[in-house]
Amino acid sequence: MFAIAFSGGAFAFLLSQLAVNLNNPNSNWFNSEVPVHAVNYAELPPGTTDFVAAAERSVNSVVHVKTEIKTAPVYDPWADFFGHNQNPRTQMASGSGVIITNDGYIVTNNHVIDGAEKIQVTLNNNKTYDATLVGKDPSTDIAVLKIDESNLPAAQWGNSDLVRVGQWVLAVGNPFELTSTVTAGIVSAKGRNINLIGEGNRQDVLPVESFIQTDAAVNPGNSGGALVNTNGELIGINTAIASKTGSYAGYSFAVPASIAQKVANDIIEFGNVQRGFLGVQISNVTEEQAKQVGLPAVAGVYVNALNDQGAAQIAGVEVGDIILKVAGIQVNTVPELQEQISKYRPGNKVTLIIWRNGKEKSIEVELKNKEGGTEIRDSESLAAESIASLGAEFTAPSESECKALRIQGGAKVATMTTGKLRGAGVKNGYIITKVDGEIVASPEDLTEILKQKSGGILLEGIYPNGTRAYYGFGL
Repeated sequence: MFAIAFSGGAFAFLLSQLAVNLNNPNSNWFNSEVPVHAVNYAELPPGTTDFVAAAERSVNSVVHVKTEIKTAPVYDPWADFFGHNQNPRTQMASGSGVIITNDGYIVTNNHVIDGAEKIQVTLNNNKTYDATLVGKDPSTDIAVLKIDESNLPAAQWGNSDLVRVGQWVLAVGNPFELTSTVTAGIVSAKGRNINLIGEGNRQDVLPVESFIQTDAAVNPGNSGGALVNTNGELIGINTAIASKTGSYAGYSFAVPASIAQKVANDIIEFGNVQRGFLGVQISNVTEEQAKQVGLPAVAGVYVNALNDQGAAQIAGVEVGDIILKVAGIQVNTVPELQEQISKYRPGNKVTLIIWRNGKEKSIEVELKNKEGGTEIRDSESLAAESIASLGAEFTAPSESECKALRIQGGAKVATMTTGKLRGAGVKNGYIITKVDGEIVASPEDLTEILKQKSGGILLEGIYPNGTRAYYGFGL
């Protein structure tokens, strides 16, 4: 009994001493030889994961983008009966953007600003600016804005080709109107095609999807924001989430910097994207195809067909070839090949490594533009050609016409000759009020909108007698 009592007392004493020492920050109870001190981030060795430094280098380059979008008014028969004007409704939307030059160029997503009548940009220092749309590319969901300012904290582009699955990344943006929000995650996959850009777009939009997939939390409002590595370098533009609820559910996707940077540079320099085409119809290589041609592993992209007089056919690529590399970079899926080709302009020469007859072969291809040439086509020349092909001259509708027809403006067909409008059935006096859903307030608006258009378009408008009409044709 004495031994049991002694052991119990000793155990209680030890517990009391442990409790005292746990609550004493100066205690040496555990190990006085291991000092605890604050981390000096300036002294971290190269390669150390440092979210603080990466956030500080990138957060000031990310902006809040706010838009106003005019939509058609809800039809009110009573207002119509009493002759009251029914003005378009205004919807507000927001997203993010990234400053890419010190003099005010900003990259964002096309879907953030699509259809916007007014765009405002708020910096991390809370200064707000009116922004102009420089250009957009629905095929990659990238757009470029411009604000009138200098000495801005531009982001530094990184090399997304060097990004590896499993590495840490930060997403910087403005989810749910919460400005300057930073979340962390890892790269979950590369070269993802989720059929996002093709959905809801016109048939002539050729989607280029090779997303970086991450598990960094991205929510509505993050679109157009930055995906950065632990050096604070911009490696992607956050674009989408995979979710059944509309909020983050574990998967988010970013346009890689290799695509976004080239598209942004083209828009700034030419007003539109100078996209090089290989002229092939391709698919992922199957195990059966790899065995048939003696390929050591299931790799590369299989050439199913060639466009007549396309870049690949002229260079000597054949049906049945397997493209293994583009400019030295391995491509194992269709999105990966699209990503690499999208980095080049028409007229650029690209070396392909293909598999044919049981061995590798090098072929140099000179990429072509959509029209089959190799020249650069800027937006001004393309718009001039588009306007000329319509075969019409335009003027602004008068104030009395706008009031009588209850429209806010438009581009009125003043004279018409042989051209696409006449071929589509348009008559003199037709007032174009929308092109593919975008509001046309003046003839100048029509020119600006046509700079961004190719392929099939839909005109919406009204005649002086009040008859509404729609016409579709190809540019």
